[in-house]
Amino acid sequence: MQYVSTRGAAPVLNFEEAMLSGLARDGGLYVPDGVPQLGTGEIAGLAGLPYEEVAYRVMRPFVGDSFSDAEFRACIDRAYAGFGHDARAPLVQLAPGHFLLELFHGPTLAFKDFAMQLIGQLFQTALARSGQRVTIVGATSGDTGSAAIEAFRGLENVDVFILYPHGRVSEVQRRQMTTPVEENVHALAVDGDFDDCQAALKAMFNDFGFRDRVGLAGVNSINWARVLAQVVYYFSSAVELGAPGRSVSFTVPTGNFGDIYAGSIARAMGLAIDRLVIATNQNDILHRTILTGRHEKEGVTPSISPSMDIQVSSNFERALFDAYGRDGNAVAQLMSELMENGGFGVSQGAMEALREIYASGRVSEDETRATIREMSVRTGEVLCPHSAVGVRVAEAHIARPVPMITLATAHPAKFPDAVEDATGIRPPLPNRMSDLYDRSERLTRVANDLAAIEALIEERRPT
Repeated sequence: MQYVSTRGAAPVLNFEEAMLSGLARDGGLYVPDGVPQLGTGEIAGLAGLPYEEVAYRVMRPFVGDSFSDAEFRACIDRAYAGFGHDARAPLVQLAPGHFLLELFHGPTLAFKDFAMQLIGQLFQTALARSGQRVTIVGATSGDTGSAAIEAFRGLENVDVFILYPHGRVSEVQRRQMTTPVEENVHALAVDGDFDDCQAALKAMFNDFGFRDRVGLAGVNSINWARVLAQVVYYFSSAVELGAPGRSVSFTVPTGNFGDIYAGSIARAMGLAIDRLVIATNQNDILHRTILTGRHEKEGVTPSISPSMDIQVSSNFERALFDAYGRDGNAVAQLMSELMENGGFGVSQGAMEALREIYASGRVSEDETRATIREMSVRTGEVLCPHSAVGVRVAEAHIARPVPMITLATAHPAKFPDAVEDATGIRPPLPNRMSDLYDRSERLTRVANDLAAIEALIEERRPT
């Protein structure tokens, strides 16, 4: 299995090289040069298996010879051993034909743990073999940063720097990033929004001198291994509802597009997915693109679902690459227009390809609060604001007899103020995190300035 850049001008890499590289040197994102197929018998055979076994069978074809079977199985087993539910990703029925996929039972209470815990184990295995040291820099709108820190804290061959927008994450999200005591992790509060953090991250990868000096590696959702790990729960949940004997649809609250793009990979592998529904909050660039064919930035408005407060959805580039027939030059031109002009038009043929797979919906702040309140009363299920966005959009897209699965991306206790405002009940943290508010914080506030951020990273790295 080989990996190519969405912009067509970077070296072709194997799985391990693509994982350790993160962003391609031409500024593109790595994708497999082909998507392996699972037959109906293989998909049916996933029913009733432990999550770890499903993960192995779904991901193994993408890994090639980068890891042996034994190494890969061991990484998967270690990755999910600390999850708080034996099913790892349990399904809960909300209503006839509508199910909630709980993805918040990992160590940081968010879906990012499924990918980050695995990528941490894969990095550790690969770096132990080579003796290489890397510097991981990540940008986060809230959950990626805490998941990355949890996955890499204390590892000998890794230094972790997480950029997050100062004042624009929840208190729980911030404290999960700022309270770890390990010396190899650093939380950097950037004066800006998430798009500023993500732009700085991409600029670091394109500063090849800096990239090579510090051994830069990325674990944002631009990293293919992140997307791959998320493909698994599409299979595990679909077979629980009868796949491959019946089709299913999924609604995904998304900002950076990685989680829903993973669903398109599951679909391409042979899983019978009828629709993938994009759910956005008021920062609705993805919804507007599906409706109008114009991908246009309009600025970020802070919301009660801050992990979706994004206007530059990096993984949408992967979807465009597929929609444009894997034409790297066409994608490079679109990304250049986005940077220079703040937007671009999608061709008619590419829009037809996108709309064949994706539908979309947008939810206001009032609708989000109302959904949290209504679901708590009707079902007893307490939703985080992001999951509420997903549920609201899903309700408008249910088309029986095809069941709808909505991805619940975070535990409600990560956003206690929003949940309490909607329900009058403040959701408690799990017992294992009950002292989070008592722990000392350690962070560095930095200007939204690439040179200053790079200088700080070089200063903090061990020599």
